[in-house]
Amino acid sequence: MSSFPKTSLTPREYLARERQSPTKNEYYNGEVFAFAGASEAHNLIVSNVLTLFNLQLRSRPCKVYPSDMRVKVSETGLYTYPDITVVCGEAEVEDEHMDTLLNPILIVEVLSPSTEKDDRIVKFAHYRRLASLKEYLLIAQDSVRLEQYVRQVDDRWILTEYSDLQASAAMQSVECSLALRDVYAKVSFPAST
Repeated sequence: MSSFPKTSLTPREYLARERQSPTKNEYYNGEVFAFAGASEAHNLIVSNVLTLFNLQLRSRPCKVYPSDMRVKVSETGLYTYPDITVVCGEAEVEDEHMDTLLNPILIVEVLSPSTEKDDRIVKFAHYRRLASLKEYLLIAQDSVRLEQYVRQVDDRWILTEYSDLQASAAMQSVECSLALRDVYAKVSFPAST
């Protein structure tokens, strides 16, 4: 996350500015962070996963949101834009603008070289504070790799890794699956040297 000049904002000030901004910015502890653009591979993976979830969840009481839906981690004060967010049941939002989600059940982040550390460590530490969150997926864009973290009843998180295009990851929280060949459809990987 790259920070704007040091001007401490309240959450209310951040939301007022963000709702008028032509670009997306994240917020934590009074600071605003620019939201980076994405590569072709990143966009293809997000598009593929959105499609897969939407097709499997279309007749269920679940909603799939792209990265324009802001998520607030109320327990820590983080406002962020996950690549994909899924809610089942009634979506809880922060206010009448209905643009800040409070109760995701599943979050997906596609890893980029500039965001991987934040997605893997910093954001996941925040996301784990969401009582509603049951699964967290990290998807690599430079190789076939999907990491699935599933919350257990004792609040531990179990990791399962997938790295074979023939594999399929079952999402228990939303009762659907992601075949890696479909997640990575039309994605070209860099040639190894």
